Amino acid sequence: MSFFATFSFGQAPASAPAVLTETAPKGNSKISGIVLDSSAAKGVEFASIALFSVVGNKAIDGTTADETGKFSITKVAPGNYKLLISFIGFKDKTVDNIQIEKGKDIDLGSIQLASTVQNLQEVTITGEKSLVEEKVDRLVYNAEKDITSKGGDASDLLRKVPMLSVDLDGNVSLRGSSNIRVLINNKPSTIIASNVADALKQIPADMIKSVEVITSPSAKYDAEGSGGIINIITKKNSLQGLTLNIDSGVGNRGTNLGLNGSYRKGKMGFTLGGFGRAFYNKAESVLNQTTFSEGSSFLTNQSSKAKDQGLFGQYSLGWDYDLGKNQALSAGLRYGTRNFIQKQDLTINQFQNNVLGMTSQRKVDRKDLSGTVDFNIDYLRTFKPQQEWSISTLYSRTGLTNNFNTDLLTESGAVSGRLKNVNDNTNSEFTLQTDYQTPIAKNQLIEFGAKGIFRTVNSDFKYLSATESGDFSVSPTNPSGTLNYNQNVAAGYISYTLTTKNKYTFKAGTRYEYTGITADLGEAGKVTIPNYGNLVPSINVSKALTGNTTLKAAYNRRIQRPGIQQLNPNVNLSNPQNISTGNPALSPELTDNFELALSTNIKKTYLNVSAFARQTNNSITQVRMAVDTLQGAIVTTYENIGKQQAYGMNVFANVYLTPKWTLNGSLDILHSYLEGQTTSLEGAPVMASNSGFNYGGRLMSQISLARGWGVQAFGFYRGKEIQLQGTRTGFYMYSLGFKKDFANKKGSVGFAAENFMTKGVRFTSDLTSPQFIQSSQTQLYNRNFKITFNYSIGKMSFDAPKKKTKSVNNTDVIGGGDGQK
Repeated sequence: MSFFATFSFGQAPASAPAVLTETAPKGNSKISGIVLDSSAAKGVEFASIALFSVVGNKAIDGTTADETGKFSITKVAPGNYKLLISFIGFKDKTVDNIQIEKGKDIDLGSIQLASTVQNLQEVTITGEKSLVEEKVDRLVYNAEKDITSKGGDASDLLRKVPMLSVDLDGNVSLRGSSNIRVLINNKPSTIIASNVADALKQIPADMIKSVEVITSPSAKYDAEGSGGIINIITKKNSLQGLTLNIDSGVGNRGTNLGLNGSYRKGKMGFTLGGFGRAFYNKAESVLNQTTFSEGSSFLTNQSSKAKDQGLFGQYSLGWDYDLGKNQALSAGLRYGTRNFIQKQDLTINQFQNNVLGMTSQRKVDRKDLSGTVDFNIDYLRTFKPQQEWSISTLYSRTGLTNNFNTDLLTESGAVSGRLKNVNDNTNSEFTLQTDYQTPIAKNQLIEFGAKGIFRTVNSDFKYLSATESGDFSVSPTNPSGTLNYNQNVAAGYISYTLTTKNKYTFKAGTRYEYTGITADLGEAGKVTIPNYGNLVPSINVSKALTGNTTLKAAYNRRIQRPGIQQLNPNVNLSNPQNISTGNPALSPELTDNFELALSTNIKKTYLNVSAFARQTNNSITQVRMAVDTLQGAIVTTYENIGKQQAYGMNVFANVYLTPKWTLNGSLDILHSYLEGQTTSLEGAPVMASNSGFNYGGRLMSQISLARGWGVQAFGFYRGKEIQLQGTRTGFYMYSLGFKKDFANKKGSVGFAAENFMTKGVRFTSDLTSPQFIQSSQTQLYNRNFKITFNYSIGKMSFDAPKKKTKSVNNTDVIGGGDGQK
């Protein structure tokens, strides 16, 4: 039963006041009172109070209760009124027959609100509606009921979210597009800009409350993220007093430990949290690669065995203070760390015209490390319901290290030489944002604001070589280099929302962003990147039909700036036959998105069907080409290839088979067409294209049993991925988990297994061009068994949550695509 009760607090009551009031005559009378919790005999903080005129039943004024539940509405004219009082988790309360005489005040005394948590039948209906919430510009997936997620990370959980797909490296795509923005509690971070896949590994899945999939962002959001925006909402504590929560898990592939505490007294609150995850895995891979040059062919055959170890964590300190009934101030400091270490044994055989020419063996130690600091201060002033002004600031800085050390071995295993790559870079940004919103009629809302982002990226890289015992020195063929990249973005927006009597909701707006860029490669000189301005309109329309059915249509234009992984010109030669480097001269890409969606409830089934289409010009994608100076080698970089088109559909359903047994799943169908420029056999540019369908889906079932037991099963499949120069095969994952709640509901213990009937997952990649043919296979041994434990200490009173300040919301660069599992 506790599973379903959680959802009853996930949304405002349907009958909550609209708080968009009409202008009414002012008087000199006052209405006051105190709102109490009927079960706890204590004040309901910040309950919403709306004053209605009996004549015409129109809302004419409103307010919110203070931290003790007290409220007052002043300057009330003589007349007959009623009050509507509401708050999340409580039944609405109407106080009728309020008669105001000129110059006289009325004290209503104590007004008690009853909890909405009732019998199982009613709670089940609430949970059914709240599992997936449909809003005018987003889909909200509530993730709190996941059993198998404990001990995993955010990428494990996102595989279960409708419309999302996550590959084995943790790279996320939305409807087939990996150019998306990921926010954490509406906030960005430089680690997100550097590498989305790695950032998701820092977040334990069981800390996630919900995931918002914003397929058609309004003008209020940054114009970046051509595929859309994913906003991950983590669990927050609104308890009075002192609390401590311990969350841990131990498995053969990963271990996690989380400690989170909070202290609140009166108007001030503190939160302190820390959680980390260590993982260990192994993988085997095979690569067959043929390149062509001047009538000759060069075949490279590689095999490798690798051991991966990683440690990811986040540590945060939060503070908030209620300056008054209508003002709130908050600040936060967060540190995130990522340590990924890979030890690889690599064997390379090279053939020229089918004759073995050289065999080499290498031991490669790769280190991918980072540390991120985020600091924010936010202020919110509420004038009246839905009229508010906020100022948000954010400073974020990430230091990254991406190095490798290679020992070149003889046939006997002795070291014959050494290679080293040193790449240290930083990514910092400061953001200042202000937003204002106000109702302009009882069914209309206008929002506008401005934002400035000041971003700096610096990278220093060196490629060194040495004999088996000598000192390292700069390689003459791959000298050291520098990238200094400064990007300033100035933006302004206006958005208008209209709700009509016949249940249409229109949300339209436009945003203008101007981007100024300066870049240089140190002594190598400046990189010419023009400044650019973009006007990005958006419109979202929804219609509430009969029978809990909603129809939505949307259009928006998005831009996508390149991220540090795409820009960094560091040449990664850890594998000499597969070289990678960035391109600092990349331009942004532009995307037009169209969407049509239908959601409905059919008895005990929630169903969402959506169709979409998009076209991207100047698309940023990976391009591979042969290297003239190194026989048989291929270099991977990024280019603005030209054009990318996609269309498809998504179907999601959630079914309550019984009040305690749910089944949900989704099906994704996508067709992609890519068109761009590659290189001919002679080195000249040639046009290339590729197209095809991709299919995917997921299925999850949960059963709540007696005495606190629960079980969950999950399966996921991602089909073939279409790339400009080839394809990458799909893969599948599955899991089964059990959980037992303690009798006092203070904690739980559980067991979960992933891919337990197979050793792991195998996937292949097949690429072709006039210059090369490449085929690779990777076997990831990710069979996993884990035990989880959770326990909470502290006072567990459910007090009203404090007013929340708004936070900076940067959504504006592409994350990297080579995170490791």
